Amino acid sequence: MTAAADRDPGLQPERTRLAWRRTTLSATVVGLLAVRQALHGGVAPAALVAVALSALAWLGFLLVAHRRVLRMEAARPESLAPRGALTAALCTVALAVFAAAMLF
Repeated sequence: MTAAADRDPGLQPERTRLAWRRTTLSATVVGLLAVRQALHGGVAPAALVAVALSALAWLGFLLVAHRRVLRMEAARPESLAPRGALTAALCTVALAVFAAAMLF
């Protein structure tokens, strides 16, 4: 038997699943704060565009996170695909950029 076949996943998949959920919750809070900021300063077209783009980035991140959480339920979850990791990273950066753009 190989070491990979004897691997006991233990709590690692559960910790990973919880980390994805925490990160999704954080992204949700950022999105809600963006909406609040846009409405607080008055409804300007640029703010509405930033909120719409933030919502789109949030939905992209939510999709990647949901797929990852579902895959973590397997006894031997497969690793995150590079495409999924890139999508999650781009959505995170996009949320940060849109938040910064709303401040100016």
